[in-house]
Amino acid sequence: MSLWLNSLLYTNLVLAIIVFFYLHRRRKLIGFHLGMNIAMVVGGGLAILTGVILITLYPLHFMEVTVLSVLTGILAGSIFGALFDYQTLLTGYINGLMMGIMAPMVGAAASESMVFIIVLQLFIFIIFIILMVFAKSTT
Repeated sequence: MSLWLNSLLYTNLVLAIIVFFYLHRRRKLIGFHLGMNIAMVVGGGLAILTGVILITLYPLHFMEVTVLSVLTGILAGSIFGALFDYQTLLTGYINGLMMGIMAPMVGAAASESMVFIIVLQLFIFIIFIILMVFAKSTT
């Protein structure tokens, strides 16, 4: 089970990098509102996935998992927000911070439910695909 969850973390990282480079090419064509939503979705989505997966892997390390999920959310939200402008960067930062703080609590409440992790992963994967489709349709 831990190998599977570790591979999910790695898959999320690779997926985020692919989406980043895809959006980086189109950043001048994406409007302010879509950019704001991109920063919020990516920062929050990666923070909550990281927090839920890590609290499932390390159930008694709440502080460490919270710090890692907060840092993941802040970095992802800030990096994707920086594609657009400073206000979007700040929005991605704050949303990643808030979702990173909440993620271990949600993961602990889910009590190591693999169904919950799979559904959450599926939602985030679909959201990444939708972001890429919307970024393409703005041209």
